Amino acid sequence: MDAKADPLDVAAATIPRVLGDRAVFPVFQPIMELSTGNVVGVEALARGPAGSAVEYPSALLAAASRAGLLPQVDQLCFTRAVEIARDAAELVPSLLFANAEPAVVNEPISPDLLAAVRSEKRFRIVMEYTERGLASHISSLVGLASLAYEDGNAIAMDDVGVEPMSLALLPVLEPDVVKLDMQLLRHPHLSSSVETAAIVASYAERTGAVVVAEGIETEDDLATARVLGAQWGQGWLFGQPGPLTALAGRPVQNTPRLRPPRRGTYLPPGTPFDIAAMGNPSRPCDQATIDELTEYLLSVAGSSGSRTVILGVYPDQAVGEAWLPRLTAMADTVAFVGLTGAGLPGRNAHGPSVAKDPAAGTETALAVIGPYAAVALCAGPAPGGGMEFVLTHEANRVHVIARMLMRLVGATADARDSAASPSGHDNRDG
Repeated sequence: MDAKADPLDVAAATIPRVLGDRAVFPVFQPIMELSTGNVVGVEALARGPAGSAVEYPSALLAAASRAGLLPQVDQLCFTRAVEIARDAAELVPSLLFANAEPAVVNEPISPDLLAAVRSEKRFRIVMEYTERGLASHISSLVGLASLAYEDGNAIAMDDVGVEPMSLALLPVLEPDVVKLDMQLLRHPHLSSSVETAAIVASYAERTGAVVVAEGIETEDDLATARVLGAQWGQGWLFGQPGPLTALAGRPVQNTPRLRPPRRGTYLPPGTPFDIAAMGNPSRPCDQATIDELTEYLLSVAGSSGSRTVILGVYPDQAVGEAWLPRLTAMADTVAFVGLTGAGLPGRNAHGPSVAKDPAAGTETALAVIGPYAAVALCAGPAPGGGMEFVLTHEANRVHVIARMLMRLVGATADARDSAASPSGHDNRDG
């Protein structure tokens, strides 16, 4: 072997054999209900061949990325987690957490993965997203989450608190489980930790989501997790990653508190205007009214802080030209701006704004979502001529509209971030 060979290239050369042999052997770590000490679920943690250069997930996925095979390896990791848990039967509790890499979620689902997810099994899958790369792949994540719900499964957001973007995107993705990053346990009195815990608690109260604290290693960590608002916990205090047989004899909560499947409601059929008009009569308007209401929404966005998401779609280039100066300026002060419409100049260089041209349909829509703010404006041609609009502040409705707009907006930054972020699994050992 060439002594000067790059170790990553050497590791990458092993990836085709890993795929051919399906040589991924996950280990599992328990997730506990803090109030009872019962096991509520397990998280699957990927492992390559024992003793190899790609045994651990960070090396495995970095090598897969170098080999240009990251989607195939990531899906194999997920598939093997489901297959092994399924075949272990009664050893598995009611929830299996399995990681999904944001950089590859827009890839076609492999037949093996689809068969495993839809096979008969005793548990519900919780598809877990790391927050890294969320902004660049949010459109694909929303679509994949919708598919997960249609199959009766759930989603979780991991590592919340590492990057500000995750808090801003909580209402858009609307996960069933929020996993607090272990740094909150280590530094609970930092202002950022206090803010994260407060925003997550507010989100959980509104939606019924479950909060999980990661990295619990000591009794002090356990006490801090409770202070931070966690109902469930994960870490070496409860068990290191290992085979499912290590769970034998441990008390299990067979009916853990988790929202039921949301078939047909996460991304419902219709348009943003259809959703806004449910229970809200439309009103006639002219362009001046739309402009005034747009100013109102942008003022809400301006006062909602750095955790705010703004999403818009418009068919009229003149409307876009009126919006763009304000939205371009806001891209520096809010978390995310996403637009689609006629005549867009392209991606804003200052922030995670995305643009796609042209917009489909005839509706104009603008949504502003923050930790404590939700408002959407939808307008379009009236049946008898002229224009009509609906303005809604109902949070659940606004969040559905936001997901619909995110799917329309798309995500043009996928290619930029997929190579830069080869692995979201490297800190998954509890």
